[in-house]
Amino acid sequence: MLYPMFFMVMLTFVTLLFTLRIRLASVRRGDVSLSYYSMFQGEEIPDLVIKTSRNVANLFEVPVLFYAAGVLYVALEMSDTVPVTLAWIFVTARVIHTGIHLSYNNVMHRLIVFGLGNLSVLGMWISIVSSAGAA
Repeated sequence: MLYPMFFMVMLTFVTLLFTLRIRLASVRRGDVSLSYYSMFQGEEIPDLVIKTSRNVANLFEVPVLFYAAGVLYVALEMSDTVPVTLAWIFVTARVIHTGIHLSYNNVMHRLIVFGLGNLSVLGMWISIVSSAGAA
């Protein structure tokens, strides 16, 4: 379980660095004033700045449930492979979601992989709770 959680952390940091790069470039080009970032309001913002910011926010929403399930799995010293497989499905879905979101941004494609990822987290929780309840 540690590896899928580590890959999510890496995806989050790569996306954070990409977002920082996009924000700095937008300020250097004069597309966004530096003061905009103090309250995130008051200006028309380029689409890529909005997309990267929204994607970072996505990486701190449902993934919280993923990390909680992963920590619980490790803390309970579980060995069932179903939650781990579902964790990898979640990570893969989030990588694909991020790729779609930050490139061609097709909403239906994003929705499908976003939903798949969310269902995998739900499956992780169900599997962990049912295994822990049996112990």
